[in-house]
Amino acid sequence: MQFIDLAKIEVQAGNGGDGMVAFRREKYVPAGGPSGGNGGWGGSVIVVATEKLQTLLDYRYARLFKAEDGVKGGTSNRTGANGKDRIIEVPCGTMIYDLDTGELIGDLVTEQQSICVAKGGKGGLGNKHFLSNRNRAPEHALPGLEGEYRNIRLELKLLAEVGIIGLPNAGKSTLISSLSSARPKVADYPFTTLVPNLGVVRKPSGDGTVFADIPGLIAGASAGIGLGHDFLRHIERTRILLHLIDSTAEDPIADYQTIQKELEDYGQGLPDKKQIIAFNKIDSVPDSDLELLTEELGKLTSVPIYKISAVTRSGLDTLLIKIWQELDEVSSREK
Repeated sequence: MQFIDLAKIEVQAGNGGDGMVAFRREKYVPAGGPSGGNGGWGGSVIVVATEKLQTLLDYRYARLFKAEDGVKGGTSNRTGANGKDRIIEVPCGTMIYDLDTGELIGDLVTEQQSICVAKGGKGGLGNKHFLSNRNRAPEHALPGLEGEYRNIRLELKLLAEVGIIGLPNAGKSTLISSLSSARPKVADYPFTTLVPNLGVVRKPSGDGTVFADIPGLIAGASAGIGLGHDFLRHIERTRILLHLIDSTAEDPIADYQTIQKELEDYGQGLPDKKQIIAFNKIDSVPDSDLELLTEELGKLTSVPIYKISAVTRSGLDTLLIKIWQELDEVSSREK
C-alpha cells in the first residue's frame, strides 16, 4: 500500500430542489388554492475521520466529490426529498485546508470526528408560500439555491506518541522492528525507508503506544532538500522524540547537531519537544569510544543519553522504561 499524506480535491455540495407551482384540482373543492411544495435541501459534503485508513491514497486520483441535489417540490404541498450527503473518510490526524484562502477548515484527530466542508443549498419555496389576500393564485415559486463548492487540501500528520528521528542509516527501522511487530524494509544503505513506519509497542500495563520511524532527515531537510521536508510535519503531533545516533558513524556528534539544526530551522514547536537520545549499534563500537562520545555529547545537551543495540536488543528495556516515564510526565502536564 502506498503511503500518501497529501491530496487536493474538489467538493461540491448538492443544489437545493426548486419549489413547485401547483393548484388543488379536487372535485367539490372550489378555489382550491396553491399547493406547490418546497424543494428539498441539497446534500452536504462531510469529512469523517476513521482509524480504518492510514493513508490518503483514495484521494490521489479521484478529484471531484459531489453530494446529491435536492428533489423538486411536489403537488399537494409535498416537500421534495433532501439530497444525500457525500461522506469522505480520511485517516485520523488529517488536517483540511481551503486551497483558495489557506484557511484551516478542520483538524480531525479522533475516530468518527467529522466536519462539513461544503453545505448543501436550501430548497426553493413552492407557490403555497406566496398566497396572500392580494394574490389568491400565485403562479411563481423560487428555485433552489446552489450548494457550496470548494477546493480543499487534505494533509495527513501521523498520530504517534513517540517519533524516532535521526540521519539515514541510524537504525530507526531496525529499532521499530525490534520493539514492535512492524516489519519495515531494512538494509545496509541510506534511504532504505521512503515513508514513515508505524509500530505499536506495548507498555507493561498492556496499553499500546504508537512509535513512528520518521525517514528522510538530512542536512537541509527543513529547506526542502531530500525527503525530510515531506516528513518533518509528521513529528509535530508526537509527544516525545527519540533521537537515534549511529555510534559507528564518522562523526556521531556532528550527526546529532545536524538533526538539531533541522528541527530548529523547521520550527513549528519541534525544538521544544521532549527528547531522549540513544547511541545505536553499540555492539560494533568499543566501550571506551562510547564513553568518550557520551561525555562529549553531554557537554552539548542535558537530554538523557542511552546506549542501545537495536539488533541485539541490548539496552532496549532501560530505554523503554525512560520513554514510559517521559510519556507519563507529558500526559500529566497536558491534563
